[in-house]
Amino acid sequence: MCTAATYQTKDHYFGRNLDLEYSYHETVTITPRNYPFNFRKVSTINTHYALIGMAYVADNYPLYYDAINEKGLGMAGLNFPGNAYYHEVVEVKDNVAPFEFIPWILSQCATVMEAKELLNKMNLANINFSDELQASPLHWIIADKESSITVESVKEGLKIYDNPVGILTNNPTFDMQLFNLNNYQHLSTEPPTNTFSPKLNLTTYSRGMGGLGLPGDLSSASRFVKATFTKMNSLSSEDESASISQFFHILGSVYQQRGLVHMGEGQYEITIYSSCCNQDKGLYYYTTYENSQITCVDMHKVDLDSRELVSYPLITGQQINYQN
Repeated sequence: MCTAATYQTKDHYFGRNLDLEYSYHETVTITPRNYPFNFRKVSTINTHYALIGMAYVADNYPLYYDAINEKGLGMAGLNFPGNAYYHEVVEVKDNVAPFEFIPWILSQCATVMEAKELLNKMNLANINFSDELQASPLHWIIADKESSITVESVKEGLKIYDNPVGILTNNPTFDMQLFNLNNYQHLSTEPPTNTFSPKLNLTTYSRGMGGLGLPGDLSSASRFVKATFTKMNSLSSEDESASISQFFHILGSVYQQRGLVHMGEGQYEITIYSSCCNQDKGLYYYTTYENSQITCVDMHKVDLDSRELVSYPLITGQQINYQN
């Protein structure tokens, strides 16, 4: 399970928590402009926007979990079991495999509007990367500096939702997640007033009681509500340090700790990594479960006109600053 978010101060930010019980040894991977993207059913793209994001590189192909391109468009895939449905190849459509979806959009599009134009002609086809790497059931958030959308391939076809909150988790479908926010419109950052009964002298005995009823469990529906409430009410100064710190605090509000979600056979789901991308500057920040120090990779510090992938293994061990 996962959570993705957008955030804006002076710059624009995009990122996610990856919550799983195992890791594929993913790396921060930069795809330069002249790396050839070979697609299974559509034409190869030899020259394109450069990308940076988290990926598992298999056979020299970046299987991106989340990424942004040099124009500031971001995209992330999140688990969507039981609802995701990939269709057979449709001859009149651009047939894109799920593992190709992020490169297909980010290599060509600078804005959400441009992505929508491609989506209108696209079919998410039931094509696996390999026998060992089957297509994962996913849905996606796509965000530029102004807006975001959610894309879901279900049995009825490809659904595209405007995403006014800039948050995505997992099940149920996005329209139901948005509707569920109606149940929490009473939440507030302000102390509550007594509307229970004027006959009772009820008091505000603690700070934060305006948030009574805010979900605190780790289900995807609850994480959607909590991350949305946190993000929509978050405040920070506009400098880079404060902005990325606040972004990681937003993601931290729905962080998965080891031991709380048992997956069977002694395995527990955890937040393997959290990411925060500065969409204006091409900076990819991340933390991992055992390394809370923020690490940054700058896409503009490599040759973006080359043909070769550049990957940076994650720094996973805790980095402690001993002050004395």
